[in-house]
Amino acid sequence: MKIPPVKGTRDFYPEDMAVHNYIVDGWKKVSLRNGFEEYDGPIFEYLKMFQIKSGDEIVEQLFSLKDRGDRELALRPEMTPTLARMVNQRISSLPRPIKWFSVPRLFRAERPQKGRLREFFQWNIDIIGEESVLADAEVIFTTVDYLRDAGLRSNHIKVKISSRRLLAAVLKKIGISALEPLYALLDKRAKLPADTFKAMLAEQVPDAGKAGRIDAFMQVGDVSQIKEIVGADDEVDRGIDELSALMRWLGQMGIADYCVFDPGIVRGLAYYTGVVFEVHDIVGELRAICGGGRYDNLLADFGGPSIPATGMGMGDCVLEIMLREKGLLEKEVPRSALDFFVACVPGTTFGPEGTDRELTAEGEVVKLTAAIRRAGCSAIFSYKFNQLGKQLKDASVQNAKKCVIIGEEFKDDKLTVKDMTTGEQELVDVDEFLARLRVG
Repeated sequence: MKIPPVKGTRDFYPEDMAVHNYIVDGWKKVSLRNGFEEYDGPIFEYLKMFQIKSGDEIVEQLFSLKDRGDRELALRPEMTPTLARMVNQRISSLPRPIKWFSVPRLFRAERPQKGRLREFFQWNIDIIGEESVLADAEVIFTTVDYLRDAGLRSNHIKVKISSRRLLAAVLKKIGISALEPLYALLDKRAKLPADTFKAMLAEQVPDAGKAGRIDAFMQVGDVSQIKEIVGADDEVDRGIDELSALMRWLGQMGIADYCVFDPGIVRGLAYYTGVVFEVHDIVGELRAICGGGRYDNLLADFGGPSIPATGMGMGDCVLEIMLREKGLLEKEVPRSALDFFVACVPGTTFGPEGTDRELTAEGEVVKLTAAIRRAGCSAIFSYKFNQLGKQLKDASVQNAKKCVIIGEEFKDDKLTVKDMTTGEQELVDVDEFLARLRVG
């Protein structure tokens, strides 16, 4: 009986693992060079942690279980609650700003679809303890820094930026008091036909004048145009000034061509309090590659002090699809390369025959392979020790850089080293060969 993998999960065969490692290694490299430190937490937490952040409805969207003490637990669907718990535990001793990153394996009990699985990896970066919009700029810069490293250019993707603070101020200025229900609709605007959106907006905002101003605001392409629609207001002005400062910082960081203002970026989660952003492919056929923003109330919600925070999360599923569609994985992911393949002329013996000092080429292959590995290089050999030509073919299949051949000349403590790329060969003294490895 064949048992398939669980729907919404992935098997990582070696070639898949090479892609996964390429993505994760890139995330880690960029995080470290931008001054973030790595952390991690348990793969399951108390269920109530996720309910605090997202409400009771989250229970249907995650994998929950009970332990032997009848305590309700859940496999982590995201990392932010764990981050909040960990920071709160040591808040008095952690130097600020706290700049942390993680690459957790996450789980969500939802219907699998393109770019959205039940099990996935996610890159998280967060800056805690800094209220300046410069921290938001650095989160966005670090995000673009990785995507640019991966080969994505400003004609491939755009960072769409908005502000929950500004949106709230605009809606209040227009005369809307119930904000949360409207946020959910505005967040869906880009996915709906224009007529459908206007009809749904009219249901929530029966006043045609107010609905018209909301629709006009959602189509604004530049921060400077907002006052023309809503007029002067202290809170609106504060939101505009914040976004203007952010755009200036991003320009000085050299990524202005990647960034645009888009009031349609709302981010459905209620905990966002300021700048929000998402990265989308320009074609628009995929889900957002990543998203994030400011969440100044989260630590307080988990019983800690009120401390400003901003961050971003990027899943590996949509990212991998985009990199494949752009042909960037085939170009960038290196094929696994082996330093040495150790071969021999089978049946060759050294030393006096029929004595304890008699040595076989096969035995010398095993000894030499172990010595190469001890020197810090990768090396393998054929278990079958078949004809030399077949061993050389195996070396090529294994993508070995060089093939070390033990033959008759080994009686004089020499071996042949063949460069598998050029085909050039040299006869080298065994001790000299090993000495080179130790020096290298």
